[in-house]
Amino acid sequence: MPRTPRTARLAGAAAVALAAALALTACGSDGGSGTGPAKVTRQKADSPYQGTVLSKNFEKPDLQLTDTSGKPYDLRQQTAGKATLLFFGYTSCPDVCPTTMGDVGVAMKKLSAEERQKVNVVFVSTDPQRDTPQVLRTWLDSMGSDFIGLTGDLAKVKTAAKSLGILIEDPVTNADGTVTSTHGAQVLAFLPADDKAHVLYLSGTEEQVYEHDLPLLARGVAA
Repeated sequence: MPRTPRTARLAGAAAVALAAALALTACGSDGGSGTGPAKVTRQKADSPYQGTVLSKNFEKPDLQLTDTSGKPYDLRQQTAGKATLLFFGYTSCPDVCPTTMGDVGVAMKKLSAEERQKVNVVFVSTDPQRDTPQVLRTWLDSMGSDFIGLTGDLAKVKTAAKSLGILIEDPVTNADGTVTSTHGAQVLAFLPADDKAHVLYLSGTEEQVYEHDLPLLARGVAA
């Protein structure tokens, strides 16, 4: 995602919000007791995770798209009961998307075969017009051959992302023919016990953080 003044403002606003432990721009569910602003706290003293722990947890989006084999994929149903990392981005992104997915991929390779089977990594395209199933598969294979790629109706994608406090704007074609898709660069980790997001990873999170946290996610350790 190119660093335009607009994306810089978005990134800066997100950093300020997190540093101040302010509410994310979405509503989440708190154990079925209703919805409200989901707040984040940095490094809960009693948390084993190095990622940013959510004090209120997001429901997994009710999202149906197309996977890289061209088949329908129901995110909520097909990842139920399994630790899941969820990221929104696009394959022609020059920086944050390949960097983030590459770091996750490196950390995943350091898990045991048994641990890897317990963690889903899901990449949802914010540029579905260009990110066909084949394009997604080719791009993802360089990072993780078992990574799940989803593409389809952008309106559905935007709604799902918004429910998690993630901003996605319509792709813009630049004068040189390149495409910019402005999107939030957060990775959300859903735990298998309740299929809710408990941990947040910001853009720029180091690979070592994922390496530390992924075994915990695989075991379903509470945040």
